Amino acid sequence: MARGFSQIYDVDYLDTYAPVVKLALVRILLAIVAIYGLEIHQMDVVTAFLAGDLEEEIFMEQLEGFEVGTKEDDLVCRFKRSLYGLKQAPRVWNQ
Repeated sequence: MARGFSQIYDVDYLDTYAPVVKLALVRILLAIVAIYGLEIHQMDVVTAFLAGDLEEEIFMEQLEGFEVGTKEDDLVCRFKRSLYGLKQAPRVWNQ
């Protein structure tokens, strides 16, 4: 689990902005489609947040049951790519 809730602004990430669609725009689009008898296709990209490269260095503790080494080694995982749960994941995906 990425545990993005434990990230600290200006330490783990700098910006989280990603554009979103307003409900009014969706309603206008659907009205235009209905008036002109057009078709709409919707898609959902399940792995969208996994495609972006992170600029920041983000580390996390190893997951329970997936530990490598001993407790004395105190090994961690470093994220190279964005992952669901990170605060900057939507922005990285948009870029």
